[in-house]
This record gives sequence, C-alpha cells and structure tokens, in this order.
Amino acid sequence: MEANVLVFDVGSTYTKLCAFLMQQDDLILCGRSQALTTIDNIENGVRAAKQILIDRGVAISPDVKVFSTSSAAGGLRMVALGYMPRVTAKAAKEVAMSAGARVLEVISQEDPPEYRLQVLREIQPDIILLAGGTDGGDQDSVLTNAKIIVQTQIKAVVILAANKEVQPTASEILTAGGIATIRVPNVMPTIHELKVKPAREAIHEQFIKQITRAKGLNKLLALVSNGKVTPTPGAVLLGAELLAKGTFRQEGVGDVLVVDIGGATTDIHSVLPELENLSIEERGLVINNEKQPSYRTVEGNLGLRVSATGIVETVGPLGVLAKIGKAEEELAEEVTEYAAFLEKNPGHIARTERDRDFDIALAASAIEVALKRHAGYLSQEFNPVLGITPGTPIGRDLRRVRYVIAVGGIFTHLDPGTRRFILEQAFKNPGISLLPTEPEFIIDEQYALYAVGALSQHYADRALRFAKRYFGLREG
Repeated sequence: MEANVLVFDVGSTYTKLCAFLMQQDDLILCGRSQALTTIDNIENGVRAAKQILIDRGVAISPDVKVFSTSSAAGGLRMVALGYMPRVTAKAAKEVAMSAGARVLEVISQEDPPEYRLQVLREIQPDIILLAGGTDGGDQDSVLTNAKIIVQTQIKAVVILAANKEVQPTASEILTAGGIATIRVPNVMPTIHELKVKPAREAIHEQFIKQITRAKGLNKLLALVSNGKVTPTPGAVLLGAELLAKGTFRQEGVGDVLVVDIGGATTDIHSVLPELENLSIEERGLVINNEKQPSYRTVEGNLGLRVSATGIVETVGPLGVLAKIGKAEEELAEEVTEYAAFLEKNPGHIARTERDRDFDIALAASAIEVALKRHAGYLSQEFNPVLGITPGTPIGRDLRRVRYVIAVGGIFTHLDPGTRRFILEQAFKNPGISLLPTEPEFIIDEQYALYAVGALSQHYADRALRFAKRYFGLREG
C-alpha cells in the first residue's frame, strides 16, 4: 500500500509519524512509526521516522503531502492583561488552554501600573493577550495597558482581543511604539459569551513563527505541504471537535471526552456540541460556568515522567498505591523515590513488575485528579443569593458524555486489560464530580488523534470518516 499523506508529530522526546492512503472520499492508515527527536536538527528525527516506516514495508508516493504538529519548542509564554481580574483570567485561560500556550500571569486594572510594567519586563512573554471590556464597554483599561506595553519595549506580539470600539486606537498606540499587533474579535463580546477561536488561531500562527527560530525547525516548515505546523495540543482538540461536531456532510458522534496523559502533563479535552444551542439565560455569566462547547484543561504538575513527583504530592503515596490495591506503608517510600527517579530519568521504561505497577498507579491517579479538576460538581451548600441548593450542578457537566478516548504512550504500549484497568480506577470514585456515568472507553492505540486534527483543516470529511472507523464510534 502506497502512502500519499504523512502526518508527523515532533515532540520533545519522540517524533511520531502516521502514514495514510488518501482516496477520493476516505483515508486508510498504512502504518505508523516513531524515532527519537533530534533537537539540534529536527529534520534528522523526521527522516529517521520516515525511514523506519519504509523499512516496515510502507511505500511512499513521490507526490506525498506532508503535514505536521509539534510540541518540541514548548508552549508559548503568555501574559494576559484586562479589566476585571476574574473575567480576564477566565478569557485568558480559555484562549490559552485551547491553543497550547502557558499563561504565566494575569494582570487586571486592579494592579498598579508600575506592577504591570515590572511583570512584563520580568517575564518577557512571547505573547500578550490584551483583553478588556465587552463590546461597547470599558475602553480606558485597554488604552492604559497599551501604553504600558509600549513602555516595556519588549519583543512580545500583542493579540488585541478587547472591546471592538477601542481596538483601532489601541492598535495605533502599539504600532507607533514598535509593538507587533494582531487584531482579533473581542474574546468576550458580552458577559454571556466567549469567542476564543480567532484568538486561538492567532496563537497558532505565532507558534509557527516561534518554532522557526528553534534550530532545525525551520526545515520542518519547508517539508510540510501547507506551510503550517500546528501545536500538538491544538491538533488533539481539533480532532476531538471534528469527532463530536461532525461536518456539513456528516454528523458527529456527540459528546466526546479526551484523556491525554504524557510525561509532563495530563490534558483533558471535552467537546459538548449541544452547548452551542443554549440561550443566553441558560448559558449564564461566562465567569461562573464552563458552558463552552469546547474546553481544555492542562495539569502541568501531573505527568508520568518529568512531573511524576507532582502526582505523589497531590494524591499522597498511599493514595497512589491504593489505585493498585497496595496502600501499604512499606511501599510508600518506594513509590515516592520512584517518582523522584523518573523526574531525573524521563526516558526510563518500566521493565520490572514493581515499576509497571507504579506506572499504572501514577497514571490512574493523575487522570482522576485531572478529570475532577476539569469537570463540574454537585453543590454541597445553600446559596440563596445565587439560587443554589445542595445537589445543584455547578460547572461543566460531563455526566451524559458517552465516549472517552484515551491518548498517550502508556495507552499505546500496555495490554488492553491494563489500559482499561487504569481508566476504570480513574473513574471509579467520582464523588461529587460530574463525571460520565456510563463511559465507553476507547484507546487511541496508534496515536492517531493528533493526525485527525491536523488533517481536519484540509480534508475534514475524509478525516472524520477515518476517525469514526478507527475508533469504532457511532454517530450521536
């Protein structure tokens, strides 16, 4: 079988490759491979992954189309400036989490101007999200912050996503001060609505420009057919959105939850298409809910290697061991030492039964914590002001989610029984969290969801048809 589409994922450790045969109305997975990422020259790792695929008998068409995602350059450093702290924080979080950026600071009008100046100079962010004011609302904070940004003389790119009425003036101030500025629609046009997609796409564009500055990554851009490299977390979210929502020609499968656990983070993506149909009254204030159709959270201290100690610190060693039924004091020190060892040796592969057990326990613990932080909960208190009584659902309600897709190296390499055991342990005790009540677990065995997301931007119908077949999903 001759592959005519290649989709790479250049990570910090491994470069993965999925090869497809693209037909008139479908995609067929021909094979996959991976090779060590060569940070000094990304092209070497890409070439090695391609050669491994060829050695496995996959022929590659002379006119092959090449696409790529990447997390090798790390997430973009982002600072958000806005008017009200809770509103700005909410908007910044939603934009950044869906685009793969890291929000290092949220600054509001409540912070003194000299403090804002100091923070920007100290952090030296790659991107500044300048928000503030609903359309027709506050303008003063945006203009003040634009002047402060100019004062810093930093090299960050400003994504201007504020009140549309003040954007022309703010853009003039920034441009005159030598600050690169990208205008996008207001990230919060009303108090009931978040509009993250335009800002997300702007961050994706900045990601591409940043990785071209990393050694060898400019060659990756030269290899791809569309001149674009998508941040890996963004590609996974795009894949989940395609599956859940579908296309103009095909229906999606409905609510989808993606668990993506890696060496450094545990990411949770949920796409609930029906939330697009909520009225303003049903949606409520943006700052009080998680009722966006697409939502992503990242737990940066919960990873199976470089963030392993974060899992033990969060859950406790006995809590980790309880996931495998071995909550014994004599093992507590061992699992703590193992997590510390993993942080210093992120390339470690578990070969003994003890190490495999600890990896399983750490994975189940990380996923459970990440899920409960992502999901909403049942109120335990009475609040007459907000009209909340005990048992009222607060936040993101995932109880009706049907499909749970598990992504990550640990799910690629373990046997089916162990994969399911990890997920069952993570979902076993929801407590007051609004987790799926009857989840159907699906494993991304070939690590192909990122490729689905990357291809969704060009071949949506074919990518969706492949994804439904690959995951064995039924339309919602």
